[in-house]
Amino acid sequence: MSSSFIFQIQSVIIVCLLIYGVTQRKNKYKHIKIMRFSIIWDLLLVAQIELTRGAIVKASKAMTNPLILNIHVSLAIGTVLLYALIFYTGTKLKSGDESIRAKHKIIGICTLTTRLSTFITSFLIN
Repeated sequence: MSSSFIFQIQSVIIVCLLIYGVTQRKNKYKHIKIMRFSIIWDLLLVAQIELTRGAIVKASKAMTNPLILNIHVSLAIGTVLLYALIFYTGTKLKSGDESIRAKHKIIGICTLTTRLSTFITSFLIN
């Protein structure tokens, strides 16, 4: 079994968990657990890809890479940055800061959209 296949399987599970986590947003504790687990697993997947494929070196050759690879890398970087924001706003929300709820929702929609786009483009670069 190739590493690409294993990465894609993990990615499918992570995306499904993220979507399921969003559907559980009314159940605060379940939502938090699922989303944290999914995001941490996704960050570990990025680390796995870097360690096995040297993704950063490939990405640094942006001028010679195919356009779809550059789009995919940009989306992946954007997803990681949005994960940091969603963690921050989620932590504030969990501690009782209701003023951040609207921002958390918007960032959450952007994060999920970016992650889904990363997922889709991952099938186009192999």
